[in-house]
Amino acid sequence: MRKILRVLPGFLIAVFLCVPAFAQSPNCIICHSSIKARIKDPKGIVVDIYIDADRFSKSVHGNLDCTTCHIRFSDNPHMQPNLPVNKEILTLASEVEPKAKIEPVALAACYQCHGQIYDALKDSIHGKNIFVQKQTDGPLCLDCHGSPHYIMPKEDRTSPVNHWNILNTCGKCHNREDISKKYGLSTEVIERYKESFHGKKYILGYSNAPICTDCHGAHDIKNWDDPDSPVSWGHRVATCGKCHKGANKKFVAAITHKPVGKDNPVAYYGEKLLILLLLSVFAFTIGHVILEAYSEIRDNIFRKGKEEHHEK
Repeated sequence: MRKILRVLPGFLIAVFLCVPAFAQSPNCIICHSSIKARIKDPKGIVVDIYIDADRFSKSVHGNLDCTTCHIRFSDNPHMQPNLPVNKEILTLASEVEPKAKIEPVALAACYQCHGQIYDALKDSIHGKNIFVQKQTDGPLCLDCHGSPHYIMPKEDRTSPVNHWNILNTCGKCHNREDISKKYGLSTEVIERYKESFHGKKYILGYSNAPICTDCHGAHDIKNWDDPDSPVSWGHRVATCGKCHKGANKKFVAAITHKPVGKDNPVAYYGEKLLILLLLSVFAFTIGHVILEAYSEIRDNIFRKGKEEHHEK
């Protein structure tokens, strides 16, 4: 009984702080930023209920009420989440449920603000993997953008979709051997990009170096042989032409993720030529230094010998 009396004041203070806030607006963050705990939902899935209030306030969703996405919940977080949901969102939630282990309605709620993007994604190769083939390894919103509570604008260097982070974000799937084997993809596509001219510029820090999304698109990515893909043969000249004015079919034929080999002669012999040129420069420089040193030594020795002979 004494233990209960000791914790009761703290409990009452927490209720006092939370309830007025929820009565004014569904700003659940007041309690969820104070309680660091994990609970099990009815399905037995462990859910972390803690939200970092500072990070959330700085995110792109920081000005939204929690119930904008958590539609089933009322202002009172302790009520059973059973509020009605729009039929379109409910249908979408059933389709993305395998991707949303905790709350599919919240994941489907992205459609309310990002409907066009969601539709483009559904028609992409990634979206068809989820919505048509019913696979769970296709990327959906949170796989690329991160936690919904901490999504940052792409201009922010901490965002997974920032220019400098895209390669690692795409690489989370495209570097995985199991996914590459399952879908017949190259396991070296990221490494081959890094070996390319574009990749070298990217590694050196050039902000204009093209990355995955610059050529393949973002939400509407298609397979390369799809006529609507920006890297299909019908669109590749226009895609490369965004940066390389005057690009033609011969030029774009050299742009590829294929391993550098004799089946890709432009890249193969171009690489050999650059290596030869580099070695030639080094050989010339070293040879020049050796000859210069020899000339200095020779002149000093012979000149000194001649001067000594004249003095005698």
